[in-house]
Amino acid sequence: MRVVVGLLLLLLGLCGSGAQGEAGGLGEVAEINESRDPKDAAEKSTEQIARQTTSDIWTELRALRDMVVELNVHVELLQRENSDLQTRLSSSEFRTDQLERENADMQIRLSSSERELLISKSRIDQLERKNAVQATELTSLERRLTTTERKTSDLEKENAVQATELVSFERRLTSSESRTSDLEKENADLQTRLSSSESRIDQLETENAEKPKVAFYTALTDAGNLGPYNTDITLKYSKVFTNIGNAYNPSTGFFTAPVKGVYYLQFTVFGYHAGDIGVQVYKNNQRIMFNLEKIKDWVPEYLTNSLVLELKAGDEIHLVLPSGYIIYDNSYNQSTFSGSLLFTL
Repeated sequence: MRVVVGLLLLLLGLCGSGAQGEAGGLGEVAEINESRDPKDAAEKSTEQIARQTTSDIWTELRALRDMVVELNVHVELLQRENSDLQTRLSSSEFRTDQLERENADMQIRLSSSERELLISKSRIDQLERKNAVQATELTSLERRLTTTERKTSDLEKENAVQATELVSFERRLTSSESRTSDLEKENADLQTRLSSSESRIDQLETENAEKPKVAFYTALTDAGNLGPYNTDITLKYSKVFTNIGNAYNPSTGFFTAPVKGVYYLQFTVFGYHAGDIGVQVYKNNQRIMFNLEKIKDWVPEYLTNSLVLELKAGDEIHLVLPSGYIIYDNSYNQSTFSGSLLFTL
């Protein structure tokens, strides 16, 4: 900028000195022209050339003046721009200071960021190792998930089958519940009947406890053969095995009815040697049955019969061996006499 201003001042100085020279020269030319002869053609031509030169110089000076004016305007503009640039430079320097301070802060933050970056890298390394482990675990979990999904599919199929079975079971359950309800009603009726039956049984047990119990079972003897005799002999069954109610007397061979009722009586007669076997049944000394059997060729024979009699209390029953007949018994108890009360009247 200073160089431009110096050049402008130099041009202005040159213009001023040129103008003065032109004025002086013109005066001198006029004076010469006045002193010389107008008829001198060479001098006249020189004068014309000088005039033309002077005119050209003035033209150039005017052009230079215009240029100087323009340069002055341009200088003013440059000065204004310079002032603006100075202002902007100050602002830039202030901004530069701010930026330097910000840069220092940024350096501090950058250092902190670098430390944090190192920490982050360390954490990233740890996370990568952890991710590697987790990737392995994830692969294992995926395999387990595949297995679980396969099992789930199988279970869903089983559940579908079980759902169908459940519907069938529900129908059966409904039917069973209905049947159970019917059975509960029947059971209630049976409970009522059972209670009635139990009451009746208790009553019967009470009645039965009050009724007499009569039963006997006897065998004749261990002596072997009895008979034949010339007269009828009352058979005394001396081996008593059962005698509930003591209605049978082994000393007499008589069974005496303790209460009125219906009695069941049975006898068995065994014959071992040749001869006739027989037995008679007496009720109150009245014969009511006579059974006999002939023995041939020493072949053992049995004779068995039974009776159902209505007896009054005190009625007596006994067995008689007819004259001329035999009967055999020993430790095997082959000839027996038994009886019991069926029910009272």
